[in-house]
Amino acid sequence: MDASRELLRLIGGYQVSQAISVAARLGISDVLATSPQTLPELAQSTGADVPALTRLMRALTALGLYTVDDGTYANTELGAALRVDAPRSAAGWARFIGTGSYWQTQAALEQSVRSGETAFSIVHGEPVWEYRARHPEEQDAFDAAMTSMADAVTDAVVAAYDFGRYGTVVDVGGGHGRLLLGILERYPAVKGVLFDQPDVVAGASADRFQVVGGDFFDSVPAGDALVLKSVIHDWADAESIAILRNCRAALPADGRVLLVEQLLDLSPDPVRTAFSDLNMLIMTGGRERTTDEYRALLAAAGLDLVGTVATASTTFVIEAAAR
Repeated sequence: MDASRELLRLIGGYQVSQAISVAARLGISDVLATSPQTLPELAQSTGADVPALTRLMRALTALGLYTVDDGTYANTELGAALRVDAPRSAAGWARFIGTGSYWQTQAALEQSVRSGETAFSIVHGEPVWEYRARHPEEQDAFDAAMTSMADAVTDAVVAAYDFGRYGTVVDVGGGHGRLLLGILERYPAVKGVLFDQPDVVAGASADRFQVVGGDFFDSVPAGDALVLKSVIHDWADAESIAILRNCRAALPADGRVLLVEQLLDLSPDPVRTAFSDLNMLIMTGGRERTTDEYRALLAAAGLDLVGTVATASTTFVIEAAAR
């Protein structure tokens, strides 16, 4: 291996991220899903400059997202996964990581590493949650990204864990309810409750489950199983314990708290999990954790870790019971 060449490839990763993000925001894959197009046609369809789009498409074709035959571009399998309507679409996440607030925060990683502080607050002067509340367009982009990420793990989680033994499942911090809907489709006899901030759940389709708005730092709805997907990793220990204590208070004696999270010590993709941990450092002040760290966190909230269930994704279902 040529170490220098490989290192330069890794260093240039930020260019790849931006190019794919721009492709998602322009909707290139969505346009090409209808029919292959020439560059002038694609520029007109996406509102782009022809010479500049030529250069972008050259790079994206080299990455394998698109093919070109006699001047006409088409989606590859990778490019098709960037369509908004693709199964497990990556479009929401790709669009989100190109937003100004996210990109500026990534550039402040060194400040977080030197100080231990959250880069987002350093750059923007307030925590990420307050910032998004004041910038609805950023909140919308984040919600779409979370829905995109939920699509990627929902099938794996539902296939790996038996939710059918619960009468009512509450999706705590569940966004628009993508995971909850997957559970209810697999287990029709289960009742569902979607719980998140009022402005978030306002965008959820409530035909299949009950929708409750609120703040999990105040209380959460009662249920036989309380599911928190990618919630606890957003928060430092003190806030995580506060959330989990409210879950413990809402839990019947034989109920379960189910955390859907990555585990640093068991991850099938250590690189992805480690970089997710860095992302938590700079964006929210949270962290990815080991199994033992989750065990200690749960214990502080009055819960015992029962076990962990691996899924076909990088996430695990961490099952906890009332102590």
